Amino acid sequence: MTAGMSDATGGMRDGTGGMSDTARLVEHLTGWIRDEVLKSGGRGAVLGLSGGVDSAVVGALAKRALDERVLTVLMPCHSEPDDADDAALVARELELPTATVDLTSVYDALVVELGKAAPDLPAHRPATANLKPRLRMTTLYAFANLLDYRVLGTGNLDELTVGYFTKYGDGGADLLPLGSLTKGEVRDLARELGVPRHIIEKPPSAGLWIGQTDEGEMGLTYEHLDAFVRGRDVPAKARRRIEALRDASAHKRALPKVAPRPDEG
Repeated sequence: MTAGMSDATGGMRDGTGGMSDTARLVEHLTGWIRDEVLKSGGRGAVLGLSGGVDSAVVGALAKRALDERVLTVLMPCHSEPDDADDAALVARELELPTATVDLTSVYDALVVELGKAAPDLPAHRPATANLKPRLRMTTLYAFANLLDYRVLGTGNLDELTVGYFTKYGDGGADLLPLGSLTKGEVRDLARELGVPRHIIEKPPSAGLWIGQTDEGEMGLTYEHLDAFVRGRDVPAKARRRIEALRDASAHKRALPKVAPRPDEG
């Protein structure tokens, strides 16, 4: 973020008195969220608050865009205890309205029932881990239906590029405010928006299991992903890994295919 002085509205100004690029981006995304929610007929917005930087930034932007017509939902599910504390910290510091829905018992009951039909499933980490974001998506849409809100996703460009999201889980949303931004750019926004430093600097994690981290699971650093999506050089090994993940996850970024009629070829 360009160094500068805060103006009366909280935006950062550059050394010449003009608004910094990051501050302009905040204004742009704030207006975009407001316009898209209202244009779709929504009254407000709801999002999941995980304790990570992406959801903190989306929450802060939504609060600026919609004031009190925003709801952030904490949805622990066999989660790291620190994540709940961090989510509460974000909500407190950014003055975000919150609700808490503990999904642990729902998740446990579902795994038991699935295990009755498929005994190998409870031990299959991808299958069970992805239940968590899908239960969270279901929860957010329940609130969206109740309040006539729109669901804001928290995925960034890095994650979208390599498919690092759960199909119809955290990938299920009405709007993606951060979908054109790299992880580094999201962190710049977080500093501009006053997100606590601890949240900005903590290792990113999707919270799929205890000890899980984004970079560890992807086998990539966000530094390399940032460079790749912006067309900069990255080591050959990282490039091959990114391209392989991008190609394998193409189905996640597409709408379901519709079968043609026989006479349509």
